[in-house]
Amino acid sequence: MRLSLGQDLRMVQKQILAPRMIQSMEILQLPILALQERIEQEMQENPILELQEEEPDFPEETAERPVPDAPTDEERELVIDETNHNESDFERLLKMDEEWPDHFEERTRPSRNQVEQSAERKLDAMANMVARPQSLQDYLTDQLGWFDLPAETRQWCERIIANLDVNGYLQGRLEDLAGANFQTEEDLAQAERALRVVQKLDPPGIGARDLKECLLLQLTPGMTLYEELKTLITHHLEDLEYNRLPVITRRTGYDIELIQRALVELRKLNPKPGAEYHNVPAPPVTPDIFVELGEDGKYSVRLETGQTPSLYISPYYRKLLQNPATSEETREYIKRKVNSAQWLIDSIEQRRSTLTRVAQAIVDHQTQFLNKGPEFIEPLKMQQIADKVGVHVTTVSRAVDDKWIQTSRGIFPLKRFFCGGTMSADGEEVAWDTVRLKLQEIIDKEDKQHPLSDEQLVQAMAAQGITVARRTVTKYRKAMSIPSSRQRRSWTPAANGKPAETGETAEEE
Repeated sequence: MRLSLGQDLRMVQKQILAPRMIQSMEILQLPILALQERIEQEMQENPILELQEEEPDFPEETAERPVPDAPTDEERELVIDETNHNESDFERLLKMDEEWPDHFEERTRPSRNQVEQSAERKLDAMANMVARPQSLQDYLTDQLGWFDLPAETRQWCERIIANLDVNGYLQGRLEDLAGANFQTEEDLAQAERALRVVQKLDPPGIGARDLKECLLLQLTPGMTLYEELKTLITHHLEDLEYNRLPVITRRTGYDIELIQRALVELRKLNPKPGAEYHNVPAPPVTPDIFVELGEDGKYSVRLETGQTPSLYISPYYRKLLQNPATSEETREYIKRKVNSAQWLIDSIEQRRSTLTRVAQAIVDHQTQFLNKGPEFIEPLKMQQIADKVGVHVTTVSRAVDDKWIQTSRGIFPLKRFFCGGTMSADGEEVAWDTVRLKLQEIIDKEDKQHPLSDEQLVQAMAAQGITVARRTVTKYRKAMSIPSSRQRRSWTPAANGKPAETGETAEEE
């Protein structure tokens, strides 16, 4: 292999996406709200684009009545022609507009009454705005005013409050909060006193460093089963998590009935006391596609076009481009803007066509889902829709990305209709969603005193004609937040006060 510095010519073939194709793919991938923002941005940057607004429905008498001061179509064309032929005058007026903007404003000046009405509307809107909800830090800081605290202790309390997470837990050590200011043991004692003050604030359990401390802070003397709860939380919290009630019975001497009553009281405590002050607003969902059932019993799709504005190229600039008196520089500028506007209009129309065909193909394949419910969903891959529509699979992926469809059974993302499957005993392909629903049904009907292990769940699924592996059952069980067989077991006390021995199943990991 020879290494040298020089220039040479080679002929190679490369696939390069044209700018128009890139823009078309970007428009196809946008959901309805993002498409509206893109159109508004393009209209601000491109003066060639105009919005086609729907005319209001006036009464026939008003519509037929001519306006005396309105110019006719011939007069409008005459004005445009005169303006085009007097380009120098147009440039002179434009310069005067720049030099004297206050005297040559196109819009009319608002009257004093209009200004006052606009100010009143803004004040009303501000008065009716939803107030920002109080944060956990603000709520706790306000409560510090109830205590007569030294300045250093108050500073420590405010520092601790500022370092609480969304659940109200103190993350890290007190030494880390002090940083370089931590020098002596007295500083640590000051921080501990401040932490105890914070832990007295409402809601109970705030300022804890772990779950055990959080639950203990919520216990108050005099409450039901106070001593038993304190013992269970301090020494047997992990045993309660894994439903190891016989272990707790042997170590504490509590019978099963007492432990179960204590569990009822324990579940009344709040493991995340600060979560109620952390509100995450749910983003609104606007469907791009609507499914309608026809009289023939077939489903058809309809795109949401009411929120998508209709665009067209301004006829004024078209005539200005055809006018021979227009300068070459102006003509090139208009050409670029017209091409850009035409590309955008074509991309929106192509998005509408592609999304309609893809959605219709999905609906045709998932008719049983719409008729009978989600448990009858059929396995579907994007490649199947791509072959049916006649596009590339990446086009289908962009078309369904972040798109929502409204059906008679609710609003679903388009990706919801794509799922894999497995072969049943009859040789039919069963969707994974159907497998999950069947798994949930079997677990709901099991005997809680003898819950099924994962291996037994595999056998129960096979008895109903669905063949799956044990690791698949374990994977779906964990994904559906279903506990293991040991954790699902319901312990019943025997006559001697000890749990009945029924043969424990192995605990699944």
